Amino acid sequence: MATITPTGMRALLNPYGRRNIGRKARTQRGEWLLRTFPDLGSMRVLDLGGVAAMWEAMPTIPAEVALLNSEVYPIPNDARFSSLAGDACEPSDQLLGEDFDLVFSNSVIEHVGGHYRRARFAKAVEALAPRHWIQTPNRYFPVEPHWLFPGFQFLPTAVKARLFRVWHGQFSDRPTSRRMGVEWVLDVELLTKAEMAFYFPSSMIITERLVGLPKSLVAVKT
Repeated sequence: MATITPTGMRALLNPYGRRNIGRKARTQRGEWLLRTFPDLGSMRVLDLGGVAAMWEAMPTIPAEVALLNSEVYPIPNDARFSSLAGDACEPSDQLLGEDFDLVFSNSVIEHVGGHYRRARFAKAVEALAPRHWIQTPNRYFPVEPHWLFPGFQFLPTAVKARLFRVWHGQFSDRPTSRRMGVEWVLDVELLTKAEMAFYFPSSMIITERLVGLPKSLVAVKT
């Protein structure tokens, strides 16, 4: 029986790869986003923690997409895209003064660093635009999406750090020390539906399913 290595699994689950098993689900998500926001093509969108490649794979690209990350990243030679450096939990006054139609975020809130930072992230989302679409992996999906390992999120931290030394999932690098492994493991805190509802009380919390299982959660405000 063939063995799927972390590298092979990454190829299958890489959201922009040709071998990706989630291509249909990704297409459906793009169509779902467009149905929710029919005027997406004319919108000015702020993407917190995003990359241009995701939007290029969508059925519709907004009129303008500002990508906010911790540093400025290269972007396509396309006037619709801009790259900004900043903190999504503590946006600058300049950014708050911009006129965005929609805040979008895909798998970021679980990385921002604890309850206080998640609450600040949610507050910033509400302040930056009247509408939003905030997605995060569901803690109770059987396979942890970063390490691609069943039940990884429920293991003790020390066990996760040791496992990380030999099974690194979607990470291109692996930790070179136990302390580094613990640090990287602590960087990921998957959320539940109740937690998302707490952070986004005025939003609909929608469950995205894969083969009937609750794969991810989306806070939507229209």
